[in-house]
Amino acid sequence: MTYRTVPIVPASSHVKDGAFEMLTTRKDEIVGWARKFSIFPYPFVTACCAMEFMAVSATPYDTDRFGAALPRFSPRQADLLMVVGTVTHKQAPVLLKVYEQMCEPKWVMAFGACATSGGFYQNYAALPGIDRVIPVDVYIPGCPPRPEMVIDGIMRLQDQIASARHPILTKDF
Repeated sequence: MTYRTVPIVPASSHVKDGAFEMLTTRKDEIVGWARKFSIFPYPFVTACCAMEFMAVSATPYDTDRFGAALPRFSPRQADLLMVVGTVTHKQAPVLLKVYEQMCEPKWVMAFGACATSGGFYQNYAALPGIDRVIPVDVYIPGCPPRPEMVIDGIMRLQDQIASARHPILTKDF
């Protein structure tokens, strides 16, 4: 049995291929891709949908795969406002203040039938949908919504983020 000797070549003498030396893309696409996978949610939890919010954050559904793992408990650190549950007319100014304190860009998710349309609370106290107070990007129906529906809503929001224009970029960058 004969062995062949292989010469040892120093790392500095390798010739670079050039295939992956340059990446060409639009600035909006690369910023959209980065924002798509770095969502920091702020849960505005008021009612029974909180259990489903906890379930979607748990191990079997794992929102960490979508870049939405770490809930922030300060609106100044979050960019996704997840309104979970019933919002009353008395809470509406608080919800608006939380929304105004969030940094740009910001997105809103109405989580459950009560946040989207007032749910089965058709009375004077319940707000018939949070879109009367703040703009909503994604609606997740259901009472309570299944975790799969919430993940679908997060994926839809990611598609919106990736395809949007990102005006922080100027002509100089």
